[in-house]
Amino acid sequence: MNRFIPALLFVVMGLPTVLIAQDAQLESARKKLAAKDFAGARTELTKILEASPRNKVALRLRGEARMGLEDMYGAIADLTFAIEIDSTYAEAYNYRGEAKMALGDNDNAIKDLDRAIRFNPKYTEAYTNRGFAKYNLEDFTGSYFDFSKALEIGPADADKFFNRGVVKADLGEFVSAIDDYTKALELDKTDPAIYNFRGVAFYNISDFKKAIADYDQAIKLDPNDPLKYENRALAKNALEDYKGALEDYNKAIELDPQEPETWNLRGVVKFNLDDHDGAIRDYTKAIELDPINPMYYDNRALSRFEKEDYQGAIEDYTSSIELFPTDPETFYQRALVKLQVGNKYDACLDFKTADELGSKEARSAMRKHCK
Repeated sequence: MNRFIPALLFVVMGLPTVLIAQDAQLESARKKLAAKDFAGARTELTKILEASPRNKVALRLRGEARMGLEDMYGAIADLTFAIEIDSTYAEAYNYRGEAKMALGDNDNAIKDLDRAIRFNPKYTEAYTNRGFAKYNLEDFTGSYFDFSKALEIGPADADKFFNRGVVKADLGEFVSAIDDYTKALELDKTDPAIYNFRGVAFYNISDFKKAIADYDQAIKLDPNDPLKYENRALAKNALEDYKGALEDYNKAIELDPQEPETWNLRGVVKFNLDDHDGAIRDYTKAIELDPINPMYYDNRALSRFEKEDYQGAIEDYTSSIELFPTDPETFYQRALVKLQVGNKYDACLDFKTADELGSKEARSAMRKHCK
């Protein structure tokens, strides 16, 4: 009978040894995930799962690793298996929701995140992820409440204040958004995005000097982002600092010469500086890059009109109308050019169309010119 004692001891003592080994492997995998060594973490977790295929923690962690490798479908498979093992596994629901969100399936992501929150009502990350999913669906109010809940549960950090600030700005609450961005900057003064977004909020309440100060700091921290120069140029343009705006648009174009809107906006600044030849060149480049934007044709038409190239202006307004035939302003402006070249009949037809589309200026012009 004593012969069975060693065997029994082997079983009792051997099980913890296996568990301890797996715990060490899981900890090693977590460290690799934290270091963004997703491939290494996946390999280690796969070894654990070969020995223990129903290890829900290993499945969840491998799901995270696969997400890091942008294998969202593989991640969803692992996380779904973990949920089959434990239907109350909040972390698995959270990460599966995040993976679905990455695939653009925001509705089903929210369902998973709802479950994560149901099983763990203090799960800050799940509220944050659900806030992002709702934001993607343009449910800004729902997103605002989720980001607020994440802040309420805590701990507070710069990202949480920044996220809520972005939503407030989208809701048009720019002053309140500035408060959140400021709190974010109190926690992290090194993030250029926060300065940039606060600058946008200041711009939207017409505090252009403070906007420029924030853009200055954003550019100092991240000097290779063309959008930040473009934003600062808009604020300078609003203050009629056209030369300063021009310098910023030059830099933005240097960094990204394929963005048509930057060429268009630089054209506007050159127009304000009475450099109509330069404006026309910039508008032409914008049209080359984006030939279906009617605004670029409208802008070029204005510069051509200033140079007394009336036929060129009419051609540009005509191109704009072909792209956007319900804009009364374009018909009205083309009518004015036609009057300039003595084509009163066609001008009155354009005034009539503009009037029918709702232009009060066109109605007044008809009374004056089309009796």
